[in-house]
Amino acid sequence: MLLMCVKAFLVGGIICVIGQLLIDITKMTPARILVTFVCLGVVLGAVGFYDKLIDFAGAGAMIPLTGFGSALAKGTREAIEKDGLMGVITGPVTAMSGGVTVAVLSGLVAAFVTKPKDK
Repeated sequence: MLLMCVKAFLVGGIICVIGQLLIDITKMTPARILVTFVCLGVVLGAVGFYDKLIDFAGAGAMIPLTGFGSALAKGTREAIEKDGLMGVITGPVTAMSGGVTVAVLSGLVAAFVTKPKDK
């Protein structure tokens, strides 16, 4: 269990370090970096590499945005096998509907609980 926590910490940390380096070194905006990470996760998930990384690091690979992209690719692949071409549309939506719902509801709760401040 301790080894799995260490692997998750290291892999998640490396992904975060890459994101921080992109912010510090390049002129990329945070939004572009986020989109890049999701697209990278889709590509790595489509070729089957990201599943091996998830097996190795667990939550350290699933929680960052690259894991979101990988889950989209996996959901699409499974839906295409099941439903054919229609799976291209339904796969990503079905695969990540729970995660997106939790994110939206968490934002709603945070909006009700906290008091907004002007910048």
